[in-house]
Amino acid sequence: MGNSVNVGIIGASGYSGEELIKLINRHPHCNLQLITSRQYADCPILKIFPRFGDLDHKFEAPNISKMLRSSIDIFFLALPHKVASEFAVPLFKAGRKIIDISADFRLNDKHVYRKYYKIEHQAPELLTESVYGLPEINREKIRYSKLVACPGCYPTSILLPLLPLIRENLVLTEDIVICSGSGVTGAGRKVEQPYLFSECNESYRAYSPVGHRHQPEIEQEISKAAEMPVKINFIPHLVPMNRGMNSTLILKLNGNVTAEKIAECYNKYYNDEKFIRVLSENVMADTKHISQTNNCEIGFAIDAETNKLIVTSSIDNLTKGASGQAVQCMNIIFGLNEYIGLGD
Repeated sequence: MGNSVNVGIIGASGYSGEELIKLINRHPHCNLQLITSRQYADCPILKIFPRFGDLDHKFEAPNISKMLRSSIDIFFLALPHKVASEFAVPLFKAGRKIIDISADFRLNDKHVYRKYYKIEHQAPELLTESVYGLPEINREKIRYSKLVACPGCYPTSILLPLLPLIRENLVLTEDIVICSGSGVTGAGRKVEQPYLFSECNESYRAYSPVGHRHQPEIEQEISKAAEMPVKINFIPHLVPMNRGMNSTLILKLNGNVTAEKIAECYNKYYNDEKFIRVLSENVMADTKHISQTNNCEIGFAIDAETNKLIVTSSIDNLTKGASGQAVQCMNIIFGLNEYIGLGD
C-alpha cells in the first residue's frame, strides 16, 4: 500500500462527519475517495460545507455493493447507533478495516446495549471482534484491529485521567463521582428544542443524571482496569458553547497518597504522549486550551480535609472526543506517524 491510504466516510453530514472530512482532506497520506449521506446524496459537498473550498466531491448515497467493489482501505462510520451495524457487518466480512464513531461496538455485552439503547444489537457477533479505540491506553490492540470502536466523548474525557490512577491503585473504586459538561455539538446535528439557541444560550443544566448511555461504557473500562465490577455516579451537563468538554472527577484516595505520587503516575503513563498535557498541581484544565485540537488537558488537586483527589480534564468533543481520535487510530493501524494530520 505504501504511504497512501484510501478512505471512505460513511455518514458525513453530521458534526463528526464534517470534522472527519476536514482532517482526512488535509492528511498527507490519505486519499478521500467516498463521502456518503442519504440526506444530501448527489449534492456537492461545497454546497453543504462551503469551508472545503478545494474539495470537488459530491455526497453519494451509501451503497454497500459499491463499497465492496471499491479500492477503499478503511471506512469511517459516522452514523447513528444501529445504523452503523448495517454497514459494519458486510464490510467486516469482506475484510475491510473499519473505525466506528457510533456506539454500536463500544459495549462488550449485548444485554447492556439493549438496556441503554432500547433496541437489540444488530451484530452481536462482532462485539468480541471490536477493539476499544483509546490510543493512549489500547495502542497495541488497535494496531492489529479490523474493527475499532471509538470511545464516546464523555468517556474519553473521563477514562484518560482516571485509568492510570485505577491501574496504579492510587484511588478507591467506591463512590466515584463525575460531573461533565459538553458543548452543544455533542448532541449531534439535529433540530430538537433543548438544543435551539434560545433554549441553551445563557443556560447551564444537568441532564440524564441517572442512566446516561455513556455510563455503562465508562464503567466497563474502569472495571477492566480495576479487575472488578465498578459503579459510578455520572452527571452530564449541557454547556452553552459550540464545542469543548470538561470533566471533574471526585475520587477517594487510597491511603495517604501525595500529590507527588499522582504526578509520578501521570508521568509514567503520559510523559511521551503528545496529545496528553498534565498540568501542575492545583492548575485546572480549561476548554479554551484544547479547542479544535486532539489534545487532552489534565489537572488535579488534593483536598487534605477529605482525603479526596479532584481531577479535571478538557477535550474537544469533536476532535479528541470523536474524529481526531478516529484519525489517530487510523494512523496507528497503517503504521503512520501517529500524530500526522493532527497538529495544533
